[in-house]
Amino acid sequence: MRLAMRVVVLCVCALSMMAAPIHAQEGAVVVPTGERQLFLDDYIVAEINNLTHAMHQPDKKGAVIRPDWSIMGERTKQLRSAPVWNSEREIFQMWDLYGNEPPSPYSDVSGYYESKDGLNWSKPIVGQIEFRGSTENNYVSVMIDGKRHGPGGWLVYDPTDPDPARRYKGLAKTSRGWQPFVFDGMTTGAALAVPPIPGSGDIHLSFDEREHLFIATPYIYAAPYGRSVGLSVSRDFEDWTAPELIFQADKLDQELGRENIKARLADSMLAQPVYNDPAEYIVNLYNMRIFRYEGLYIGLPSMMHWTGIVPTTGLATGFSLVQLACSRDLHNWTRLGDRQPFIAPSRLGSGAYDLTQIIPPGNPVVRGEELWFYYTGLKYRHIPNGADPDQAAICLAVLRRDGFISLDAGEEAGSIITKSLRIPEGAQRLFVNVDAPNGDLRAVILNTSGQPLEGFAIDKCVPVTGNQPHAEVTWEGNPDLSALAGQDIQLRFRLRNASFYSFWFE
Repeated sequence: MRLAMRVVVLCVCALSMMAAPIHAQEGAVVVPTGERQLFLDDYIVAEINNLTHAMHQPDKKGAVIRPDWSIMGERTKQLRSAPVWNSEREIFQMWDLYGNEPPSPYSDVSGYYESKDGLNWSKPIVGQIEFRGSTENNYVSVMIDGKRHGPGGWLVYDPTDPDPARRYKGLAKTSRGWQPFVFDGMTTGAALAVPPIPGSGDIHLSFDEREHLFIATPYIYAAPYGRSVGLSVSRDFEDWTAPELIFQADKLDQELGRENIKARLADSMLAQPVYNDPAEYIVNLYNMRIFRYEGLYIGLPSMMHWTGIVPTTGLATGFSLVQLACSRDLHNWTRLGDRQPFIAPSRLGSGAYDLTQIIPPGNPVVRGEELWFYYTGLKYRHIPNGADPDQAAICLAVLRRDGFISLDAGEEAGSIITKSLRIPEGAQRLFVNVDAPNGDLRAVILNTSGQPLEGFAIDKCVPVTGNQPHAEVTWEGNPDLSALAGQDIQLRFRLRNASFYSFWFE
């Protein structure tokens, strides 16, 4: 069930700025046609009255790809990259982190999957790798430095590349760092003759098509809490900036982390840490997914709550909570939802995999008025004696489109006034994403002096009611906004018993 949480927006310190902001900062905010304006960081907002922010968790749908222990000896299915929509074939494509886990060299391959609906996934026979005397399997790999690498760990799709054999781009973990490579999606790939991105452990790769920017987030170890998130970017996938620190845990994370550990230990329906030593408690970043969504970047930091040390290995163990953050420039991050979980572990007895550790999803897949997040759920961080061999799977969670943060009003109406906006040329209509089953939303268009434009007053607005993820706002006697295109205006929305997610012009 979707959970909404009242929130206060929290910020982490600014580190450095990118060359250019996403929106013009002088005068009116330039609002591109069709770009949805969300309320995650109040960038677009001038004034809010009697409204509260609410963060919404996606609805978990369970595992969509499970390991097959009985046939292939698999224990886990893991994912780091989001599925890709192949518009020519009209299918979704997905590559897992490891195809299977028998002895080398097969542990360094990816399993390849296809789906028409994003729910039911098949294993096409690729015929690339021989396993148990047969090539009739779905395993794929890329040879780098004479060694197999599964391409599915960190992979993005670049539809702008004119060469189909180079449209799938990825990073392979090598002894020298993260090596960029290109791939045709099925059988052929090769490392680029460029230096690797420094780093080890885990990383995330995404592609901002609008800015044609490749975004990598390798580990950086930073005082005082250790594992943190770095940033390296490239315009051409060949020349990468040196990784720099952009996101790390702070003192408040440690305070909240101890409360989270205490609450977990007191809840018998949550999987308990195998080792618990308060002297070892610390919260830092396991990894962080970053993706472009509409006019901003969204981050999903996996905050690892370390609870103890495994005596036999010396490795730390604990559990993770996936949180929510946003940025306009990839360097200055706003923590959202009072740092409460955006995706939290499931409860024991639910049949779920994500009991202890959650590897956050990459960019969501837009399906109509929904966002589909594919992520990895693990039953264990440290595998205890007698553990279930069926240990990790690729899972799905679904969120309303734009549904990260809403502005909510109760029975007493509230309002929001935007900053000065420039209505884009060619725009004719205003749309909103609102859920008002027992209330309504109305809007007024103001001039730069704050006065209602003739014909666009609040009493002329036709109320928007019900659950409306894509509703046009109209005014009596005004067929469209054509005459206002290119003008600087402000919008004032008034809502009652409603959750307001976004607005945009078309």
